[in-house]
Amino acid sequence: MSKRKPKDQDKPWMRKVVGRDAAKTRTIRNIFLIYCEGANTEPEYFKSFPVNTETEVEALGFGRSRLALVKHILKLVEAKEMLANQRKYDPERQIWCVFDRDERYFPKEDKDFDAAVALALKKGLRVAWSNDCFELWFYLHDHYIDSKVLRTHYYEYLSGELKIDYEADGKGKEFCRFMYGRLADRQEKAIRNAVRLLRIHREEPRPSRQNPSTTVHELVIELNKCLKR
Repeated sequence: MSKRKPKDQDKPWMRKVVGRDAAKTRTIRNIFLIYCEGANTEPEYFKSFPVNTETEVEALGFGRSRLALVKHILKLVEAKEMLANQRKYDPERQIWCVFDRDERYFPKEDKDFDAAVALALKKGLRVAWSNDCFELWFYLHDHYIDSKVLRTHYYEYLSGELKIDYEADGKGKEFCRFMYGRLADRQEKAIRNAVRLLRIHREEPRPSRQNPSTTVHELVIELNKCLKR
């Protein structure tokens, strides 16, 4: 086994493998800490990515929204000394915030939503935000849309496609795990559609005014670099 570099000392490099050969260890080179607004949909979707054995994905839902979520995440990672200029900071560790904006409460949420994105980026966190909702990312696997709609539009579409009442039954853990496999073969299309939306809004600096738009694809691209081969 090769020597560890000094900067690796704070990573969980030597993780025991559970199984017949418990003496073996594996190397963790890629760590994703994904902290989400939703309790099930986002964390279970991201945990479903079939990453390789050198990658760890920790995805948690906190039930907090936007700025409150970002402040909570910052408190957690600061306590663990993971922020830039802290003792355990590692540029290879990716810390993501995942949240959305709800058009139904416009314009009340705009300031909070924009402040959340700005604070996260300022502190070195990465953000997978959606305007109006995370389900826009699911929708983009099948269709491109650049007209502002309420999230109920995506819920109704998913209900029809999946033959369920999405808003009532589509938030459970088992169902959310199912979504990755259900959509995986159309993921490249979703990425292209998400990039196209961002280009349309490139002159608008406020994420709250970029509806519809999402940066979820940026996190997806990073996870895809670590998939099993």
